[in-house]
Amino acid sequence: MSDCSRTIADVKTLLQSTWVDRQEPQERRQLYDAWADTYEQDHTLMNYRAPQLAVDFLCEHFSGNPEEALVLDVACGSGWVAKKMAERGFKNFEGVDGSQAMLDLAAKTGLYKDLRLALLGPDPLPAQTGFFDVVMIVGALVAGSAPFSVVRELCIAAKPGGFIYMSRSNHRAALDTKYKEHLERELQLMEEEGLWTPVGIKQVDRYVEWPHQDTNGAEVPQEELVIGATLYLYKKSIR
Repeated sequence: MSDCSRTIADVKTLLQSTWVDRQEPQERRQLYDAWADTYEQDHTLMNYRAPQLAVDFLCEHFSGNPEEALVLDVACGSGWVAKKMAERGFKNFEGVDGSQAMLDLAAKTGLYKDLRLALLGPDPLPAQTGFFDVVMIVGALVAGSAPFSVVRELCIAAKPGGFIYMSRSNHRAALDTKYKEHLERELQLMEEEGLWTPVGIKQVDRYVEWPHQDTNGAEVPQEELVIGATLYLYKKSIR
């Protein structure tokens, strides 16, 4: 299939294949390696607003100097989040992703000082402890992708007083509903343990907003047009 013939249905099929529970790590890596060439094009087709929403929410609360801030971009993909952050003055990025093809795209942005290959869950997060002013993970906290337990590693990588931003789409599947319950319990436990404090938790209606018509002219069902999301921002405790 040529790129120009790709439809919303094709992109949805790709997305759904990333939500498979108990997917073997190598299968997950191969899926994203194969998707890399059209990843941003496909996400543009579905009006994927996650990178912009992430940067806007962070910048509402970040009071430091963005030019000096050290940013860890986890599950960085093609570097889309870093590109949006660079527009707001951030300059110092390190990235981690499970797909080498995605890391190759991220490298082409010229924004990252370092890029590391690691599958979240099977591999430990390859990041220096207590080093980053901002840690970002956008879109990977869903069933079939990063395990919810990775949030502790994000917190460990942040400096005391540093920000940890996380976002996830609110899929309707029962599997993902259960994942969200586990994730939010873990976030609460970490707060009770004194590891961090919540800065803000925000619900958004239009994380993804599909066009009303597919590229082949077919109508997209009304109930499938919009996918919401939850945005989380925490600040690591100073102790």
